[in-house]
Amino acid sequence: MTDRSSLIAEYVAANGWNTSQLRPLAMDASFRNYYRLSDGHRRMVLMDAPPSHEDVGAFVRIARHLRSLGLSAPAIHAADVDAGLVLLEDFGDETFTRRLAAGADEYALYALAVDVLAYIHRLPADRAIPPGLPPYDSGRLLEEALILVDWHLPAVLSGRLPPAVRESYVAAWEAVLPLVLAQPPTLVLRDFHVDNLMLLDGRKGLAACGLLDFQDAVVGPAPYDLMSLLEDARRDVAAPLRRQMLARYRDALPLDEPKAFATVYTILAAQRHAKVIGIFSRLSCRDKKHGYLVHIPRVWRLLESALTHPALTPVARWFARHVPQAYRVAPAPEAMTP
Repeated sequence: MTDRSSLIAEYVAANGWNTSQLRPLAMDASFRNYYRLSDGHRRMVLMDAPPSHEDVGAFVRIARHLRSLGLSAPAIHAADVDAGLVLLEDFGDETFTRRLAAGADEYALYALAVDVLAYIHRLPADRAIPPGLPPYDSGRLLEEALILVDWHLPAVLSGRLPPAVRESYVAAWEAVLPLVLAQPPTLVLRDFHVDNLMLLDGRKGLAACGLLDFQDAVVGPAPYDLMSLLEDARRDVAAPLRRQMLARYRDALPLDEPKAFATVYTILAAQRHAKVIGIFSRLSCRDKKHGYLVHIPRVWRLLESALTHPALTPVARWFARHVPQAYRVAPAPEAMTP
């Protein structure tokens, strides 16, 4: 038994369970592992997040904050932040993704998700944003956008970009990000999409939407989570549904400057798509998790669509000059780590 396994066994025993009741759940793209505990009468989920890679303290704090807003984040039953172990409420298996695959009403599920965001964004900033949350500033946005040039392009080019080309990429983003930073700040959950939302039977209204994977929340622009939902890296969202959901959001939260909101939405879409292409490539090259490569063609299409917006002209010109169509593909699974 490894040291980590021993630690988990001791932790679940101290909380009234034993390892024979532990069943692994699906893993995700992070270093976190999840297990279901069940004895026939009780059910709970164990989050195992090694502290060398993850901060469960952020998850616990934001979960409690979301619950204080009347939203459905998992209840925290026990937490050892130093050990990276949390026992939390089991929301079951019915993610929006699974419900959609089973034929659930697509409009209703997306409408519920949009209503949750509109509720958060209607709140005063000092109510929506928990203390101590980091800002989604230009440094963080640039760092994320650079994952594409530091991981994806080296994988498809079999080598790193020249420093001057990388610097021109940074300059292109620096030319457009001031528009993003001018947006009023709110709580941004950052991974708000159907894989991280659950339909909770027996709960009504906004509480029927279970929220997961929010530990990387930041203070940032409201369009981000709406864009994350509607510009999904892992699922095609039809244009008519996107338009309906954008209209629903605008109806619930009338915008002072709808044109500026739409521009920032598109800039953030391009930034996120660049980041996700880089992350999916990194997962393959570094972590040998090749299953995400299948989504890269979709994300390239989304990025190319966003780059047609006039506000993104500097970034679009950089891609046109330095990333020809032949490189807008998923890297081979055996691509070397840069």
